[in-house]
Amino acid sequence: MYSSPAIQHPEIETLQAELHNAYPQTILRRAVDMFGDDLVVVTSFQPTGIVTLHMLQEIAPHLTILTVDTNLLFDETYQLMDRLEREWGLNLIRVRPSQSVAEQAQTHGNALWLDEPNKCCELRKVIPLKDALQGYQAWISGVRRDQSASRAETAVVSWDKRNEKVKFCPFATWTESMIWTYIHAYDLPYNALHTQGYTSIGCFPCTQAVQAGDDLRAGRWVNHAKTECGIHVQNPL
Repeated sequence: MYSSPAIQHPEIETLQAELHNAYPQTILRRAVDMFGDDLVVVTSFQPTGIVTLHMLQEIAPHLTILTVDTNLLFDETYQLMDRLEREWGLNLIRVRPSQSVAEQAQTHGNALWLDEPNKCCELRKVIPLKDALQGYQAWISGVRRDQSASRAETAVVSWDKRNEKVKFCPFATWTESMIWTYIHAYDLPYNALHTQGYTSIGCFPCTQAVQAGDDLRAGRWVNHAKTECGIHVQNPL
């Protein structure tokens, strides 16, 4: 296991070369072996996150899991979270922003997500997660290359400059169809909104269903020049 969070970039390049074509289970095992309790999973309970958590049930069932609860999630998302926490015995920590939605409205104006979505995401997602990651050296994400153009170059292993952590994306090379094949093969639960045209699910004020053939993240922040909340963007918003 690496003894310092300031892992050198050549080490990451070596690890990336070793794992870039590896199966997700291999990548997850390697991450767990390297970092142990200094590793954490971050998930919003999207399909890739469900597959990640299912694989970890055999590899590291007690690994800490962080999920960002903005207090603006869909009821269906909360229901899925509660179900998996209960049925799978997840070691789940719900990361919440410092201000309630009402407090944010008093400070920054009502419905900040309409006028300044970047600011809203920063306050309710990016900053809380950054704070929650402080006690860890590495984290696991469900980002995949096929999700959007901005994610097309996602590495299996990289250095997360924003949070100063090693970042693993075990499913970077998988496709949407591969994820759903796995989910159906193991009869795993998933967000009910996926049957209603929602391909990527975030906060309810900023998420819509999409049309067949649209980009997987086309329903996020519609009418805004925005495709990412900021968590997976290296430069601060």
